[in-house]
Amino acid sequence: MHFIKTIVTVCTLSLMSLVHAHTVLEYQVATAGQYYKATFKVSHGCGNSPTRQIVVDIPLGVQGAKPMPKVGWQLEVLQEKLPQSYLSHGRTTTEDVTRITWTAKTREDMLPASHYDEFVLVGVLPQAAGMMYWPVKQTCEQGRMDWTEIPQPGQKLSDVKSPAAALEIMPAAGAAGHQH
Repeated sequence: MHFIKTIVTVCTLSLMSLVHAHTVLEYQVATAGQYYKATFKVSHGCGNSPTRQIVVDIPLGVQGAKPMPKVGWQLEVLQEKLPQSYLSHGRTTTEDVTRITWTAKTREDMLPASHYDEFVLVGVLPQAAGMMYWPVKQTCEQGRMDWTEIPQPGQKLSDVKSPAAALEIMPAAGAAGHQH
């Protein structure tokens, strides 16, 4: 009987952790001004419903974001005019990627609620150190989960119900420019 209670407790705790899980970055610390591979870990669907779309809003200051294609998923890359242009490889850039969307092409391509997957992009981080938040919207066949809340000053990430993916940007160690 004790064995059965232990199994029930472990299963309940596992389910509770899935309910509270959210979309997070694999690497949550990076260096200012460097290329950064943002890997968004999606560990569940919406209840039992499979994930059919992931939308990542690119934080202001991230330059030249490029998504990694996924078999069975259609990519949409939205570019918009920047509030301030920047120089990249000797050219002035006035528009940049502001949103990347992965959408399952068919029901069979959707991410089952009981499975895990990653959605990846790369871009150059801003020169300034500090916290950066990546809003992620997860649309399922039935329902959606928006991981878009940013903590207010004095609040911890764990204090918000649906936190955006957080990245701590550390100061560059005297490096000039960006590296490939």
